Amino acid sequence: MRLVHSRWGRRTGRLAWASLTALALSACSGEDGSPGAPGPQGPPGTGKSLSFTPVNTARTQDEKRAVYASPKANVNGQEVAIQYETVMRSGQAIGEHIFGRMVQKDGKPVKNTDGSDFISPSNDFSALIPVGNKLFELTQFETTPAAMYLSELRQESNGKLTVLNTRPIDFSGVEGYWTPCAGSVSPWNTNLSSEEYPTDARVYENATSVSALTSAERSMLRYWGLDPTTASIDEAKAVFSPYRYGYVIEVAVDESGATTVAKHYAAGRRALELAYVMPDKKTVYLSDDGSNDGFYMFVATRPGDLSEGQLYAARWFQTTASGLPSGRADIYWLPLGPSATDAEVKALIDSGIQFSHIFETEPQAADGTCPSAASGFRAINTETGRECLRLKPGQELAASRLESRRYAAYVGATTEFRKTEGITFNPTAHRLYVSFSELNHGMVSDPESKDLGGPNHIQVARNDCGAVYEMVVSPNGTIGSDYVVESAAPLVEGIWLKAPGASLYPDNSPYYDPTFTLPDRNGVAQPAIVNVCSVNGIANPDNLSFINGYDTLLIGEDTVDGHQNDMVWAYNVVTRELTRIFSAPYGSETTGVYFYPNINGYAYIKAQVQHPYAESDTDKVGKDRNVTQSYTGYIGPFPAMD
Repeated sequence: MRLVHSRWGRRTGRLAWASLTALALSACSGEDGSPGAPGPQGPPGTGKSLSFTPVNTARTQDEKRAVYASPKANVNGQEVAIQYETVMRSGQAIGEHIFGRMVQKDGKPVKNTDGSDFISPSNDFSALIPVGNKLFELTQFETTPAAMYLSELRQESNGKLTVLNTRPIDFSGVEGYWTPCAGSVSPWNTNLSSEEYPTDARVYENATSVSALTSAERSMLRYWGLDPTTASIDEAKAVFSPYRYGYVIEVAVDESGATTVAKHYAAGRRALELAYVMPDKKTVYLSDDGSNDGFYMFVATRPGDLSEGQLYAARWFQTTASGLPSGRADIYWLPLGPSATDAEVKALIDSGIQFSHIFETEPQAADGTCPSAASGFRAINTETGRECLRLKPGQELAASRLESRRYAAYVGATTEFRKTEGITFNPTAHRLYVSFSELNHGMVSDPESKDLGGPNHIQVARNDCGAVYEMVVSPNGTIGSDYVVESAAPLVEGIWLKAPGASLYPDNSPYYDPTFTLPDRNGVAQPAIVNVCSVNGIANPDNLSFINGYDTLLIGEDTVDGHQNDMVWAYNVVTRELTRIFSAPYGSETTGVYFYPNINGYAYIKAQVQHPYAESDTDKVGKDRNVTQSYTGYIGPFPAMD
C-alpha cells in the first residue's frame, strides 16, 4: 500500500511548527473564573480587528439555567451591541408544523410509546442558505429516526432574523435519515449534513430478534411505521439495511423552497461528525466520532460535485516522544480502494450486500494477533473492537466505501483517533483546525488502552478535556489537490483538573459546587468537583468555525462533566488569547457553531443549544417542562465581516 505525502511537507511542516511553539493555552482569566481583558484581533496591516466583551462562567442558579452571550463586540474599532437571539425552539408550533417533530417515511408523525408525537430536543447544525431574495434555514435533529426542517426567515432592517414558516424535508428517496450531527455549508451554497454512529453491519447481520437490536435500530423502525415492540426481525430486515446510513448528505434548496437530497456514498461510511469542503471545491475532510476511529480525505473528480472521487485515510507518524502532552505528527494518506461513484456504491447496497460478503473473520488471540495471519488474516482494533479480517476477492470497492473504518485499519491507516469532531480552515495561514474532543483511549501511550491488536501509532499524554489541533495544508501533486494535510500539532488544550499531578483547588473556587458531596476514602463527605476541566480553558471541543481575516477561531463545547455548563469561546490563533463568549444551560450542549460573514450586510455566529437538562442535571428541570426545549438561534448581528 503506497503512502502519499507532500514532496516538501516534512521540511516545511517542521519549520512552520518551530514558529508555533508558544503556550498551547494562554492565560485568559483569573481563578474566580472571570476572563481577562480581550485584546485586538486581526492580521497586521489589514485594518481589521475583533474582540468580545467576555462573559463570566455560570456560577449562580440563574446563570446556570440561562442562555447568554457577550453583550458587546468591537469590530474594526466600532463597538457593536450583540446578544443571543432565539429564532425557534423545539416543540414550537409554526404554521401547520411543529418544529422538531419527527416524521415517518409517509410523512405522518413518529409516535412515542404513549402515543404522543416524537419531538426532538436535539437540534444540531442549522445552516443559513440565502437563495435569490429569500433566506432559508436548514436545521437537523440528532435523533433516530432523524429529521431536517426547512424554515424561511425574514431579515429585519437591523439584521434581526425571525421565522416565517417551517416544514420537514422529505428523506424518503434515501430511506430516511440517521442521527445527523455537525454540518457545514458547501462553497456552492448547499447544506452538507452527516450521519453519525451507524449500525455495526456485522452484528446486525447475525441478529435473530428485534429485541436483540440496539435501541437506535429499534427506534429507526418507526420511520417505516413499524412498532419495535411487535415487529419481527424479518419485517425489520426487509426495510432497514445498515449500509444505507453513515454518509455525507447534501441538501440543496431553490428560491421556491424546493429541496433536493443526495447521499454521497462515494465518500465512504463512518460515524460521520462533519464533512468540510476546501476552497478548491473538491477536497473534503471527514471526521469520525468515537473511539479508535479514522480521519479521512475525499478528493472529488469534479469541483462542486461530490458524487465521484477517491477516498483516503490518514496515517499518523508521531514526531514527538511517547507520552508527551498532545504530540505532533507527520500525516500521510493511504488511498482506500478505487475511485468510486455514488451510483456504484448504491448499487452494492441495493443488491443486498452484507458484511459476510466483504470480509472473512476469525477470533483475535489474547495477545492481539491473528491465528491465521499466514493465510492473510490481519488484526485490527477499531470502534467495533478487536477483529481478525481477511478481505474477500474483488471486494475492495465495497470494503472501502461500506466499511471505511475497518478497511482503513486493514490497509494500515491510523484508527486510534478519539472523537475527531469539528473542522474548519484558515485560508491565510493554510491551516486546518480539527477538534479532538478527548485525548484518551487509543490515542494515549498506554498499549493496554484500546491499542491491543492495532499498531499503536498515536502515543500522546492523556487529556480528558481534549484539544484543538492545527494541521499544515499544502499542495500535493500525487493526490491532485492543493489542500492536503501534511502535519499536525496541538493548538489549544483543555486544563484537566484530575490529571496526574494536578493541584486541588479551594472549596470556594468555581471548580466546586458545595451543594454536591461525595465521600472520600474515609467516608467523610467532601465538596464534589463539578468541572473536571478548568473553567478558564476549553472542555471537550466540538464545533469549530474560523472568522477569516480576523485570526479568530470559534470553539464550541460538548461536555458532560468537563464543564457543568457548556460554553463557546473565541480564540485568537496569533495572540493565543481565549475569550468566553457564550454559556448554555444545565445538561445541554452547544451545537452548530458556524460563522456567516455577510448575509445582506450582516454577519452572524450561529449557535444552537441542544437537549437542555438532558445530558446531566436532569433533577433541576422543575415543574416547567418547557425549559427542556432546544434553542435554534445566533449571536449577533454584527456588521458584515467579509
